[in-house]
This record gives sequence, C-alpha cells and structure tokens, in this order.
Amino acid sequence: MASPILPGTGLGSGINTGDIVKALVNADKAAKQGQIDRGTATNTASISGIGSLKSLMAAFTKSMTDLGSKTSPQFPGFAATSSDVKIVTATASNSAVGGNYAINVTNLATSSKVTSKAFVGGTTSAITDGTMTIKQGAATFNLDIKPGATLQSVRDSINADASLKGAGISANIVTDSFGARLVLGSSTTGANSDISVTGIPELAINGANVVGTTASPMTAASAGSIGALAVDANFTVDGMALTSKSNTVDKAVSGLTFNLLAAGSSTVTVATNTDGLKASIQKFVDAYNAIANSVTALTKPSLDANGKPTVSAALTGDALPRSILSAIRGPLSETGAGDKLTVLAQLGITTNQKTGALDFDSTKFSAAMNDKKLGGEVQELFTGSNGLLERMSKAVEPFTETGGILDQRTTSLNKTKTKLASDQDALDRRIETLTAVLTKKYNDMDTLVGKLKATASNITSMFEAMTAQQKNS
Repeated sequence: MASPILPGTGLGSGINTGDIVKALVNADKAAKQGQIDRGTATNTASISGIGSLKSLMAAFTKSMTDLGSKTSPQFPGFAATSSDVKIVTATASNSAVGGNYAINVTNLATSSKVTSKAFVGGTTSAITDGTMTIKQGAATFNLDIKPGATLQSVRDSINADASLKGAGISANIVTDSFGARLVLGSSTTGANSDISVTGIPELAINGANVVGTTASPMTAASAGSIGALAVDANFTVDGMALTSKSNTVDKAVSGLTFNLLAAGSSTVTVATNTDGLKASIQKFVDAYNAIANSVTALTKPSLDANGKPTVSAALTGDALPRSILSAIRGPLSETGAGDKLTVLAQLGITTNQKTGALDFDSTKFSAAMNDKKLGGEVQELFTGSNGLLERMSKAVEPFTETGGILDQRTTSLNKTKTKLASDQDALDRRIETLTAVLTKKYNDMDTLVGKLKATASNITSMFEAMTAQQKNS
C-alpha cells in the first residue's frame, strides 16, 4: 500500500505527528483488518483442506476401480497355477473345481499372413484402379482403389479402413531380393482364416497357396500364404485330444481359462485362492483406512498436554468431511447378495469403534476359507452385481464427479478468496486516503503552531528590546 511520507517530530510544534497519524490510522484499520485476516486464514485453510480431500478421494476411487477390475480380477475364489508358465498359464473362476490337469500342447493356433508378388519399382509402383476384395473365412471386405494408386497408397488405404481394422486385418510393405511386396496379416487365428485378395490383377493373392517353403521357394511371382496356412491349436487335457481356433481356451474345462503359449507339457493345479484373497482384502482394508484416517485428521485439532484443543485442523467444524465418512461407511453395513457370505464380519472385517477404521482378523478369515469354505463367494461379495466395491464407488461419486460437491465447494471458496482480496484492496485504498488526510491536517497544524511560535518570539524580542532601551536611557 502506497502512503505519504510522514514527518517525525513536528518542526513547528515539537510534537511527533507521524506517531499520532499512525496510531489514529491503525485504530481505524484494526477491526476491518482483523476481520479480513481471520477470513483469509480460514479460507486458505479450507482451500488446502478441500484440495487434500480431492486427492484422497481420487486415490480411493482409483483403489476401488483397480480392485474391481474385470480384466484383472482381484477376488477370484480359486487360483490356477501352472508348473511351466512358458507352456501354458491359467485363470480360474468361482465355478472352478480344485484338482490337477495335465496339459500337452502339440501346436498353437496361428493366424494368416499372405504376400503379393514382388514389384521391382518398389513402394511407388503403380497399381490398377478398381475394387479390391479381401476375403477371410466367411467375411468379405471391398476397398475402392482410385486411379493413380501406388503400392504404398494401397497399403495405407487398407490400414485406414475401419471395417478391416475392426476385423484385425492390417497391411505392410516388405522388400526382399525380388522387390517390394504387399503383405497382409490378421489377428484372427485358427484353420480356414487365411486371407485371399481379388479384384486388382497385380495384387491377387490365393490364400490357399503356400509360398516360401522348401517345396515352393519364393520367387518374384510368388503370391500366397507365407510358410504355412493358419491352423487350429492342438492340445490334450489329461490325455483327451482337443482343438481350438484361439490360443485362449475357456471351454475345455469348466471354470478354467487356459492361455496356450508354446508347444510342450505342463500341469495346472487349481486350489482355493486363500493367499490371493487375503492380500486383496488387505488392499481394500488399507484403502478404506487410508481415506477414513486422513479425512478424520483434516477435522481433528491439535491438543495440548491437558487434552485441550490448541491449533485447529484445516477443516475443523466443517460438515463435509463427516458427510464423506458417512457415505463410505454406509455400504459396509449393507447385506450382500451372496448365498452363505453376505457381510464383511464373516471374513473377519469389523469396524473399530474407537477409530472408525477397519480391523482385519486373519484368524477369522482363515476359518472362513478353510472351515466354512466361503472362498468361492468372496468375489461375488466384492465385485458381483451391486457388490461392495460398486456401492462404494457410487457412494463417493456425488463428491468426486466433475461439478460435484467438492468442485462446488472449491468454486465457492475461490469466490470468497477473490472477495477477501477485493476487501483488502478497498481497505488499503481507504487507509491510504485517511493517512494522507490526517497527515495534511497535522502538517498544517504544525505549520500554524510554528508561525504562532515565531510571532510570539518576535513580540517577545520587541518587548525585550524596549526594556533594554529604557534601562540605558
């Protein structure tokens, strides 16, 4: 705040007018400045507290999402382990049955990869315009090749076509000793998935024709499937011969999905997922306790040696943290949709009455797994339809969603912050004006007193001079 330079001791009056003006200004300013300072401190603490709440809620929401993942389930009732994970891996659903399964993989399912003839002109070789027809199994795709097309532009057109992309078909250009070739590949595996191309004479590919083998070595004119046709996977389960168009097999054994990775033998063992479930439940308990304890800390003031509050926390007295805690605690007491497993207490998870956090009793959990055989229902309790994790996510959504309660509170606090800054600017301007007015008044007063003192001094000197003359006469 700019202000005029105050004089010190008045030259005319001998009074410290600067201190007088300062005291008067401070007295006028004190009440409003105190109000602004208190409001600013409270507002700043609240903004910091709400920011912390946002971070806590984001971390909690991510934890619930990760634990509820459908692609990487965290609460399977059974675990499937492979004796050789280079040959096969397996995952078990809640309908799996414990036991051992001997897997022997003869060959993996393969996909189609075909090549056109070679073009000595390279990627810029001219291609006849027309309709290119690409066939794979029962699927047919037509692609319009426009005049002026080159081998490279045809490749780009294939890769840009949405229907081909959706079918997993892509193209590239490979240059060998004979020239540049258009090579098409597919993510679809299994017999009869070979690709054929017709419609453009120089790009015609018969997918049933195998090239690049000892029996049919590659030449400039070679066009067809490279090396071999696409085939089904061949494997056995406990000696029973099976085939699959995909290397992911989910119908061979009830409740199990095999991922075939290489030819060879492995044994898959299925057992209750006690350790995995315990670890996932502990993650849930840790995530819940992290937000419950942190939210509580944002409202709990510091205490002195006598247990009396000293320094307020960021959100002491704010109802919002209590609303959040109430929201996340609600789903804990709701009954799940399981058969034998319906509440968390059956797994040894209870609420600590003193702290509000969750306690996890591993002894009770082990009994639930080993004695009561509840392992198959844990996944349903946590991640089933309207499971605990889903209910938790819904409970916090009003707070975390864009434009939700936390965003609204942040907006409101920022408006208050702006108003407080405006109030401070207005007060500073008023104080600056008041300081200038009072300074002028006291300076004027000092000047007047100085003149009066000078006049008095002159009069005194005159009388003294007259007196001296009388004495000398």
